[in-house]
Amino acid sequence: MARRNQRGFNLIEVMVTLTVLAVLITLGAPSFSDWLHTQRIRSAAEAVVNGLQIARGEAIKQNQPVVLGFEPGLGTGWTVCPATVQPCDSTTPAPPAPNSYIQQKGAQEGTANAFLTASATPSPQPPVPATLVTFSALGAALPRNLDGSQPVVQVDVYYNDPTTCSANGGTMRCMRVVVTAGGNVRMCDPTPGVVAPDPRACP
Repeated sequence: MARRNQRGFNLIEVMVTLTVLAVLITLGAPSFSDWLHTQRIRSAAEAVVNGLQIARGEAIKQNQPVVLGFEPGLGTGWTVCPATVQPCDSTTPAPPAPNSYIQQKGAQEGTANAFLTASATPSPQPPVPATLVTFSALGAALPRNLDGSQPVVQVDVYYNDPTTCSANGGTMRCMRVVVTAGGNVRMCDPTPGVVAPDPRACP
């Protein structure tokens, strides 16, 4: 009975294959890393949208003003409170008691290295830092918070630093959340070139 010759890979073929694979990984790693960070940014922006929708929904449900407070600086944390609970901000020296707020998302919960900048003015105006937005019993965003401060109308979500965004010359696709006077909440893409009628375009 004749034996069939069995031939495998020799050492040179294995080394060539590994070299080609290493080159492909090296070329693809930066773009994959940017894609991964972009997905994390999008996830964090969706969490911001979720928080705003919870606050608006609770205001309508409870038939009273409800406020959402963003955590300034680090992460994408927020706290939703009845408007009578002040301050509604978990970074203050005296944060709201656990039984006083409606819902809360920690700064580093879910998406690492995602940050936000909340502003009381829409782009392209210079940003005015803000941390609170108050929804009325009808679901509209109040023109002033109950403490007299200007409400958040725009939230930019980015990875580590705003300069990483493609809108600022970086390589990552950052996201923006817009709150209208009527209380509608919308996530959009501030990247230059994404313009109407593209549904991703920011107003």
